[in-house]
Amino acid sequence: MQGRVRRALVTGASSGIGAAFARHLADRGVGLVLVARREDRLRQLADALPTPVEVLPADLGDPAELARVEARLGTTDEPVDLLVNNAGAGVYGPFAAQPVDRQVDLVELNALAVLRCCRAVLPRLLAQGDGGIINVGSLAGVQPDPYAATYGATKAFVRSLSQALHEEVRDRGVTVTLVTPGLTATAFADAAEGRAPMVSDRLVMSADAVVTSALRDFARGRARSVPGVGNRIVASAAALAPRGVTRRVSATLHRRMADT
Repeated sequence: MQGRVRRALVTGASSGIGAAFARHLADRGVGLVLVARREDRLRQLADALPTPVEVLPADLGDPAELARVEARLGTTDEPVDLLVNNAGAGVYGPFAAQPVDRQVDLVELNALAVLRCCRAVLPRLLAQGDGGIINVGSLAGVQPDPYAATYGATKAFVRSLSQALHEEVRDRGVTVTLVTPGLTATAFADAAEGRAPMVSDRLVMSADAVVTSALRDFARGRARSVPGVGNRIVASAAALAPRGVTRRVSATLHRRMADT
């Protein structure tokens, strides 16, 4: 990891990609602030890491708890040089069948919390002229996602926001990198109350592989990291194919995850 990153704050750090970010950053000598709802899991992870770790339990869907994380990001006392926005959830099923409050909660966690955390840390990063942000998006954000409509829309928001911020700050010593993983071997599908989509096992990556690629691309100052050859092919195809084709392919893949 680059010398400019001395301390990183990782959201959704209790498992999956977030925990992998914590391990990889700690192995590079980066101090950590770990954020997630499950304090016991955070402390268990913290005890296993070789660098100083601050545990900050918070539900980013709760405005008061999100405000505590924002305050931590903005402080100049033991400042955070790298924000990893990883916390997220999914809702699968026909849009009209999902409770509206559940979908609003998803937008608040996957999109609004990302926006607020970026806004909390970015002014100080710009003032010091280094550091950065890694936002974890998804291949779901590169095309419409029938049967995961709200989830895909939140990831499209993260994609657009991240790319725009990268361009705004790239000449000021700060890097914003969007990570666009595909299906990853984590507990995410269980948390989403869905089943795995119909894709080849060869497209399923480990969280460690996703994070290795993400940190490499961030260190190179790249705007986007798409881990894995298979995922890069999918992302390129989604960008080039007609919208009608991508909608139908996405619907086929996600229908299996829906509660139908």
